[in-house]
Amino acid sequence: MFPVDLTKATVDRIEFPLLKEKHIELFMLRLDKIHPVISGNKWFKLKYHLECFKKNNYKGILTFGGAYSNHIIATAYVAKLQGIKSTGIIRGEKPRELSPTLKECIDYGMQLEFVPRDIYRQKINHNSIPTEQQFPGYYTIPEGGAGAMGEKGCREILDRVNKDAYSHIACAIGTGTMFLGLANSSFPEVIGICVLKGMKDLPGQFNEMIHPPAKKKYCKIFYDYHAGGYARHTPELFSFMNDFYLQTGIPTDFVYNGKLVFAITDLAEQGYFPQGSSLLLIHSGGLQGNASLRKGTLIF
Repeated sequence: MFPVDLTKATVDRIEFPLLKEKHIELFMLRLDKIHPVISGNKWFKLKYHLECFKKNNYKGILTFGGAYSNHIIATAYVAKLQGIKSTGIIRGEKPRELSPTLKECIDYGMQLEFVPRDIYRQKINHNSIPTEQQFPGYYTIPEGGAGAMGEKGCREILDRVNKDAYSHIACAIGTGTMFLGLANSSFPEVIGICVLKGMKDLPGQFNEMIHPPAKKKYCKIFYDYHAGGYARHTPELFSFMNDFYLQTGIPTDFVYNGKLVFAITDLAEQGYFPQGSSLLLIHSGGLQGNASLRKGTLIF
């Protein structure tokens, strides 16, 4: 069963006076529309992992993430649809009150295992979580749907558009899986906006993953729009997201897409994009993360 409807993805034109003054066109690929739970880039990351799971007769799926992870909830939902056992290794001690995301994961049948943050990060970094001993026969999907299978799926994102129509393509960077997929499937300049602090070693990590090497000069990463770190936020970011919604009718999340649009408009104001540029932003979904905010913070 194909759980998402890719025909629902639209390319929306975004009209800002600032961009019009600078003769810059801005568009957004609305992958958030393809499914209410498996939204945005999540299906593309999961697609080939699921194919590998089915071909090799695994007993279940094991994956990793935080309490508001878009990847965790998407995996739980897909597993439910396809009758697959799933386990999520969750970063952090089990709280008294589970996040809305994790409550839904349980409703979808996912088993949750909580790991203290320091131990979780150490094990993820050293690839030492004993999956074979604790979960024999399970297929492991890396955090965020990363890895070669996730990147392969993300190469297909731009099949939805005419790549030649844009001078720049931009996305938020978490694991960098989508950024790599976009870089490996296009020749327009690909811009990544980091949503985590301390990621300035990414070019070194990514260099070996971009093919052919000539494409590297078309890749640019910006590190100063994380608003304090992963899932951190500021009043300025919320104000921008609300204004953006009022002007465009497009909802964004505060973890990824809000920071992406904020960054691109700020770069435009600084004169980064030449006159006549045509930009495509990738809306990667994940609106469910906004449920963690105090009611009334966002107007949508």
